[in-house]
Amino acid sequence: MHERSENPAVPEPPAPRPPSSTDTGSAHTAAEPPAPAEGDQPPPGPPAGGDESGTGGADAGTDADGVDEARRPRRPRPRTVLLAAVLLLLLPLLTAEAALRVNYTGAPAPGTLTRHKDALWLGHAWLDGRKSHRDVQALATRLQGTGIRDLYVHAGPLEHDGTLPASAHPRAAWLVSELHRAAPRVRVQAWLGDKLATESPDGLRLDRAATRAAILASTRQVLAAGFQGAHFDLEPLHSGDRDYLALLDDLRALTRAHHALLSVAAHQIDPLPAFHSFWGTTTGHPKWWSQAYFGQVARRVDQIAVMSYDTMQPLESLYGGYVAQQTSLALEATPESTDLLMGLPFYHENRFGHRAHAETVRGAVRGVRLGLSRTDAGRENFGVAAYVDFAATEADWRAYGRGWVSGA
Repeated sequence: MHERSENPAVPEPPAPRPPSSTDTGSAHTAAEPPAPAEGDQPPPGPPAGGDESGTGGADAGTDADGVDEARRPRRPRPRTVLLAAVLLLLLPLLTAEAALRVNYTGAPAPGTLTRHKDALWLGHAWLDGRKSHRDVQALATRLQGTGIRDLYVHAGPLEHDGTLPASAHPRAAWLVSELHRAAPRVRVQAWLGDKLATESPDGLRLDRAATRAAILASTRQVLAAGFQGAHFDLEPLHSGDRDYLALLDDLRALTRAHHALLSVAAHQIDPLPAFHSFWGTTTGHPKWWSQAYFGQVARRVDQIAVMSYDTMQPLESLYGGYVAQQTSLALEATPESTDLLMGLPFYHENRFGHRAHAETVRGAVRGVRLGLSRTDAGRENFGVAAYVDFAATEADWRAYGRGWVSGA
């Protein structure tokens, strides 16, 4: 979830050639045979070229090597092989998609609405001078009557060595002060992130102790600026990354010492067992985490927000069923002491992995409520997180309010 910009057919084999005398070595003379005497029967001879009975002689039932064609196994045609391969690939996909559609059916349980622990990602414009006092007041008004408690304000990105230039968030102290006056119940966290060097040589390397130490120093920096927590989004982060877990252990000790929050944006969980391994082998981009690894991360933080969008689903019903599944998987892996938030797509891009007509706020909210209803309807430390403020429409806010806040 890197911050989005604000501003040839196969030919048929030839038909077999009809057998001829030269193929079988039969001796025929050019002269006409004598006519049989009256009452005599002519001796049996080879079948005509068009006779397909295969019982009249050597010409009809053998090929050029003298092999009985009736006993030769037929090779499958290339088109048949291709069709079988396509069906083998499509059958599991169609089965999985049908299961997602079923997962979107039913009614959410009563009370599966906001716990007033929701969050909103805010773009960099809030810290670089583009926003004013009037904008802060408008945001505070927008948040009234919602369940949003945490604001993740983009204060980075981190440099590839883990450092954070002070120039990246020149108005941090001003924004925190303004928001505390205008919306005193919300908590303001610094959203920090960078591209990891997991799938290319360019990026931040968590395996370097010096880089992890620099990230700790950057966290101290944003906390000193007044932020009440640090929210990390490091991508692409592969399932099982032990260096990330070690970083979280150090960050948790730091944030606790400052009475601050530690939260992370998390990858989706394997929709099928070990699916991240299969996808990583075939595409080079694992994308998903195992459920066990998700749980290891969740136990190390105060909040974990699932980036439950960019799912490659083509229909709203399939997307909603996918979100319901992800909600259930995340609930199973997250301890009750950790805030679990499911992401809502407050943006409208159309590209590979995301179709705006399918990945809707309405579909996501319904999916969240269904997953919550089936798995742990009474979970208190639970909410949704909307991505992102500068791309949101009035329709997005209405769908969030009606579906998750009021349940209308």
